[in-house]
Amino acid sequence: MTGPNAHLEAELDRPERVEAIISYVAPAIDDLLRRVEGDEFTTQELIEIIQIDPSSKAVYDEALRRWGEGERYAKMVVHGQVIPAILRRSGRVEWLGFAHGQEDSFAVPSRWRLLAEAEEVPGLKST
Repeated sequence: MTGPNAHLEAELDRPERVEAIISYVAPAIDDLLRRVEGDEFTTQELIEIIQIDPSSKAVYDEALRRWGEGERYAKMVVHGQVIPAILRRSGRVEWLGFAHGQEDSFAVPSRWRLLAEAEEVPGLKST
């Protein structure tokens, strides 16, 4: 890990680091969920949208850097833990199940449905 906060990041164990990255990435995902069109999407499709939105891509790239174990492992964590956790907690989507037949080298792809209005998630503050 490098950068001005490397000493703080190194002190976090993996579950704490995942939670810290979730907190960092969640506002960018929430912003995208407010703007995305359509009814359903897969995790991989959302990641593709992240890649074309400059501010979201910057957050995504920083999340990979913050994991600090190389690109492949970082993508496994971000695609497989961080983004799905944000989606589940957002109250803006409903998990529909696994996206069978869709390739994702880093996580098990899932399908999500956008909700008309964000639902209150117990224990979380809605934005």
